[in-house]
Amino acid sequence: MAITINGSGTVTGLAVGGLPDGTVDAGTLATNSVDSAELVDGSIDTAHIGTDQITSAILPAGSVLQVVEGSYSTQTDVSSTSYADSGLSVAITPSSSSSKIYATININAYNNGTGFIGFNICRGSTQIVEASKVHGYSDNEAQMVVLTKLDSPSTTSATTYKVQMKTTGFTGTARINQMTGGSRIILMEIAG
Repeated sequence: MAITINGSGTVTGLAVGGLPDGTVDAGTLATNSVDSAELVDGSIDTAHIGTDQITSAILPAGSVLQVVEGSYSTQTDVSSTSYADSGLSVAITPSSSSSKIYATININAYNNGTGFIGFNICRGSTQIVEASKVHGYSDNEAQMVVLTKLDSPSTTSATTYKVQMKTTGFTGTARINQMTGGSRIILMEIAG
């Protein structure tokens, strides 16, 4: 087919690939003429992604969306035989109601006596995991207690996770944070 330039400035008869390399540049392309349908997989590298263009809405399930940490270092005696707040807590606001919250706590526990200390993690007033008998019958024992739980709060409202503690059959003094380092709770929002 012959190439024809007509009076309106259009060209006909040009085969695909008929222009030499370098003939069409960014200034030649019409505004919005290239969209995602024309892009080849892998054609956009990280240098060409705008700031704040990757949002939690487009991340795959299992991605970590945010992390928050709470700490508590005050030495506190455990005297209640039912669960009572330890002072260790932190709040998180999930970005989606389908997100999971991975909670992990490290409690610096100590007993000067005999009996058991129990710990749990609560979402608000709902217990999500418990270790009811952490310490055995061993006097002057220090231990780092670790609890973890993958929770489904099903909300986008600010949600507080806290640690509670109690004693069972305890004689003597049970406490947290007698040793240096304190206790921590870490929450990770995981895309659902």
